Amino acid sequence: MQYEFLKNFPRRMKNVGLYAVLIQNSAQKMSWKQFGFSKFDEQLNLIFAVMLYIMEQSLKEENCTMDDIGAYIDTLNTRYLQKQITYEDCRKLGDFIVNVILSNEGRAMYFDGYDFEQNAYHIMHVSYVANRIVYLDQEVRRTSYYLTDDGYNLILSTLEIENNMKLTIHEMIFQMHLEKQSYDKAVDEIKNVFNLMRIQLQKIQEAMGKIRRNALNYSVKDYEEILLENLDTISDTKEKFQKYRELVRSRVKNLEEENINVRRLGEKEEENLENLRIIEGYLNRTIDEHQKILSSHFDLKALYTKELELLSQVSLIQRFSFRNDFYDKVLEKPASLGNLEYFLRPLFNQEPEKIYNLNKALLYQKPSVRNEEEDTEEILDFDEEAYQKEQEKKRKEKLKCYENSLGFLIEQTVETGEISLLEIQSRQENLNQLIPNVEIFKEIMVELIRNKEIDMDALKRERSEFIQDQTSDFQLNEMLLQLCEGKFSQQKIRKIEVYRIEDGNTVIFDNVLTEGGERKSIRCSNILVRILRNEE
Repeated sequence: MQYEFLKNFPRRMKNVGLYAVLIQNSAQKMSWKQFGFSKFDEQLNLIFAVMLYIMEQSLKEENCTMDDIGAYIDTLNTRYLQKQITYEDCRKLGDFIVNVILSNEGRAMYFDGYDFEQNAYHIMHVSYVANRIVYLDQEVRRTSYYLTDDGYNLILSTLEIENNMKLTIHEMIFQMHLEKQSYDKAVDEIKNVFNLMRIQLQKIQEAMGKIRRNALNYSVKDYEEILLENLDTISDTKEKFQKYRELVRSRVKNLEEENINVRRLGEKEEENLENLRIIEGYLNRTIDEHQKILSSHFDLKALYTKELELLSQVSLIQRFSFRNDFYDKVLEKPASLGNLEYFLRPLFNQEPEKIYNLNKALLYQKPSVRNEEEDTEEILDFDEEAYQKEQEKKRKEKLKCYENSLGFLIEQTVETGEISLLEIQSRQENLNQLIPNVEIFKEIMVELIRNKEIDMDALKRERSEFIQDQTSDFQLNEMLLQLCEGKFSQQKIRKIEVYRIEDGNTVIFDNVLTEGGERKSIRCSNILVRILRNEE
């Protein structure tokens, strides 16, 4: 499926349909006006109040007859709503809500949700209440109402859980799916976790905006609530999700190694591998959001404290009448104009005159610590410039190894148009150039197998249409473009295809160095590399 997020779309639309059908049934009825409920808001509030009463009666395992519902509506109206209706009208109103709106006068209700996997609409039945016959005092026969599963789901969705519990619950469900290896469901849950983190960060930013505009409009209760939510969010989330990320990375690595060295992954295993990569990406983004929330949490506290201090200082400012305390005094004693400076100086907020303190000059002055950007590199005690040059030199040497290995593979392929790893291994020529070390060779093979078909023209268009940040890490597409436009520009390479050859042969490279300097043997499947030129 092209858009993975459209999976289980009918399930989502079932929840939407519960609201849509209810609103449709209520909005089309004119009987509301005879009971004094003309506004749509009033109608919906009363419907859900009645549904909550039916749910409470069901949970207590008590009967919920139409007389009970009528008495309940009459009590609400007397205490709160204040509509000009009698008890009999309340009973009729209850019958109208239950039997006409919630039950659709006994007719079945449906809502169609589109199923993108089956390319067709999925018809879903909707039912809010059901009834059963009960006997009061063992003689009087009455109808008692109770909520169906759809009714319970609708009510519970209006007030699911407290905000500070949502993240914990979704994290627990994500952990459970991860342990059961239900990676498709784990993807949905990690998206929910990331969305909750993003919502919390937005709430902090909105709160800071309100405080900057006017701190008096932001109550202490709101401030306390968002601080508690921040503490719940950042309590130990980072450590947990770092462990999840390590677990996911190890499983991805195992599947990739199995795909290269042992056998070809099945369709379900390839789907699991793709889901694990999606999970890893969202875990990285979640940890980043956690760091942003942590820094914003302290920024919010500092900002609120500063704004309140400024407001408190305003109350200490002494105000005076310019006419009474200035003009009248000057008229009484014109000679006071000579000392006008002392009167007006505070209005200009002049800094006090500085006095040179010789004792302070002789003391050891500690360097001032300034807040730096999060991405500022640490200043090292030793020669940092030489260290950075050394690191840059190592990165260039490593990239050169990638380029030599990939260039050797293309060079061997352009001679005949296609070549397999088994043929290269049998020639025993310049294998050190193909495999500078185990890690580089494995990474190149994994990226080639993952891409399968690499269209050079498409890569050129993508490079011209999008501005991408330069990176010092190995990027397969970028390096292939560089080789095809430079060293192999005369070959006019149009497409590179990489396939696994299912002939049962295993390619073995012995005595290969690792990055740690150890000697190992590489066993991998036989891979075919094919090059198509523009003239073909």
